[in-house]
Amino acid sequence: MRPGIHPTYYPEATVTCACGNSWKTGSTIESIHTDVCSQCHPFYTGEQRIVDTEGQVERFYKKLQARQEYIVEHETRDRGSVLLDLPIGDLELGVRAEKALLQAGLATIGQAVERLQQGEEALLSIEGFGRKSLIDLKKRLRQRGLTLPEEMETPAA
Repeated sequence: MRPGIHPTYYPEATVTCACGNSWKTGSTIESIHTDVCSQCHPFYTGEQRIVDTEGQVERFYKKLQARQEYIVEHETRDRGSVLLDLPIGDLELGVRAEKALLQAGLATIGQAVERLQQGEEALLSIEGFGRKSLIDLKKRLRQRGLTLPEEMETPAA
């Protein structure tokens, strides 16, 4: 071996783990610090925990959650826009109620929802469309997953 090119060897180098465990070994470094050892590593202890020193697992779960929220948001938005374009007859409100809405110029579900946003009275003012038809309309819209405008509370008499 050539003299002067090799690092100093420490036969009694101390290895210290983050859990507090320490032991002696031979190394070219006098003191070694580590995050996990055989006393605390999940593989050796049988614990169900994830060793995450850099926060990678947490970042992964945040991305996964954001992706799931994105998918749900787009599914509901797409479903809502498709639903609003359907004819009013798809709600199966009954012949009289459907005929009354069609005569008032409300041919699609979207048009009925727009009128409902103006208030219940806007729909109740349509001839042949009564309170029961309004209740049925709201019930069918909720069943299809639409959120209705805030319902006005009627004062109890």
